[in-house]
Amino acid sequence: MLRPQDSATRERRSLAGLWRFRADADGVGRQERWFARPLADAIDMPVPSSYNDIVPGRELHDHVGDVWYQTTTRVPRGWAGQRVVLRFDAATHAATVFVGETEVVSHQGGYTPFEADVTELVTPGEEIRVTAVVDNRLTWETIPPGIIEQTPHGPRQKYMHDFFNYAGLHRTVWLYSTPVVHVEDVTVVPGVQGDPTAEHLTGTVGYAVAVAGGSTSVVVRLLDADGGEVTRADGADGTLEVPDVHLWQPGEGYQYDLVVEVHHGETVADVYVQKVGVRTVEVRGTEFLINGRPFYFRGFGMHEDHLTRGKGHDDAEMVHDFALLEWIGANSLRTSHYPYAEEVMDYADAHGIVVIDETPAVGMNAAVAAVLGTKIDNVFSEEAVGSKAQAAHAQAIRELYERDKNRPGVVLWSIANEPESHTPESEEYFKPLFALARELDEHRPVGFVNVMYSKADVDRLAQYSDVIMINRYYGWYSDSGDLEAAEAALEAELHQWDAHGKPILMTEYGADTVAGLHDLTGAMWSEEYQAELLDMYHRVFDRFDSFQGEHVWNFADFQTSRGIVRVDGNKKGAFTRDRRPKAAAHLLRRRWTGRDWLGQD
Repeated sequence: MLRPQDSATRERRSLAGLWRFRADADGVGRQERWFARPLADAIDMPVPSSYNDIVPGRELHDHVGDVWYQTTTRVPRGWAGQRVVLRFDAATHAATVFVGETEVVSHQGGYTPFEADVTELVTPGEEIRVTAVVDNRLTWETIPPGIIEQTPHGPRQKYMHDFFNYAGLHRTVWLYSTPVVHVEDVTVVPGVQGDPTAEHLTGTVGYAVAVAGGSTSVVVRLLDADGGEVTRADGADGTLEVPDVHLWQPGEGYQYDLVVEVHHGETVADVYVQKVGVRTVEVRGTEFLINGRPFYFRGFGMHEDHLTRGKGHDDAEMVHDFALLEWIGANSLRTSHYPYAEEVMDYADAHGIVVIDETPAVGMNAAVAAVLGTKIDNVFSEEAVGSKAQAAHAQAIRELYERDKNRPGVVLWSIANEPESHTPESEEYFKPLFALARELDEHRPVGFVNVMYSKADVDRLAQYSDVIMINRYYGWYSDSGDLEAAEAALEAELHQWDAHGKPILMTEYGADTVAGLHDLTGAMWSEEYQAELLDMYHRVFDRFDSFQGEHVWNFADFQTSRGIVRVDGNKKGAFTRDRRPKAAAHLLRRRWTGRDWLGQD
């Protein structure tokens, strides 16, 4: 699905701002047709944002079920004769949208975009009313899964993932126009001719353009970053050659513009510009190669999580977070545990940040659920995560691929985080999903993130992964407080994974830490213990040639569901939730850049 953009033939209008909002605690809004009139008894709600923390009290914070959003906007007069589309960048976790009294689209899945052609329902120059009902409920049929418990006090949501179930319109809503004859999709596959490490390279850009609305011809032009034309071609598909190509590479997000022109007769009917980064990705033995050179992942699992706005996207917070990544020396991140806003992905592409792109499949593990207070007997079964969840999971993979397939920064797909992976049922569930991911994308590696309850000697899914990604908490959840025992256990397990002959990435490791808590004995929860634990892990990593990356859990403290195992959220961040550095941040900066906080060697 192409992102809206302004071009010579297209325009877009953001509907971000204050919408009218009403929680539907009794679940009567659909039956009473709240969409058919101005929303009564409503309050203002910023879009984008999570609604949970905007107003004081438990009622909205803990709400389960539907909430309603409504706004009015005027369709620009200049869009007469154009196709008009209403697009939601995300609605967590499901939404139904109305224009006036007409339902135009429904979508399941909280982190990928959806849209509707509303041309026949609008008149350029006149106002329209847009209403969206958003449902935050998680069940055994959704990704991620959850359980709705009916109690005398109303429904209660339980879920098996360890971050708060923020909900609402987290990303921008757009009204945009295209010509009737328009570019419907663009797919690019970058590469190089010969050895990608050679000094002078010829790059390649395979492209395929889908056009809708009438008979046409297609012309594509590739422009460099200064706007100069590098090459052009006629036809809806083909391969462009790029002499002396400027590669996209870690730390340098160089991109070309692929200008797609659709010609209808003698006129240019539509123009769409697709960013292109030319680079190669390959797994060779135990090495992870970008442009033919070994790449070592340094960075974090992260969360879209901020004070007040929750998972709502904010450009200021985004730029600040990337500035902190640069300061600390990170070169990569994992979108744990769901696709991030497209603005974040754009920024990563433009700044050479490498991304492990992950689906929302998290919380599929009985052992993890038990730690969080939810008991499950058989995770992968028709009574729990079964065929309907598998279908939803497959759709999540498809939508993630369609959204992010052209991004140079995305070098690895992660189809799940910490699922049970040692049982026959888990293998039966995941085997076709790995096959689907490979069918969709032949050019990127595919993997999943393994949890410590499914170690190398029993895991059944690593055989389907190009890369071994593991989350381990020796010294925290096991061997708690005993770093000597933790070091021995970690090294012993890495020897087992080493036998697989694949690159190994530690995608999570760390310790909860209360900022400002200091202890001369290095007690758990202190800043000293967090730094000492990370230092121990690094010593072990450096003993293995197959080890290809380290992502600390987490970039910053984040909110979780309330319970006895969390006090005001997860405190494993190298930064606090408001982005103040802990001692661990300085330790990581020294390891990753060789400099202290003043920038001195």
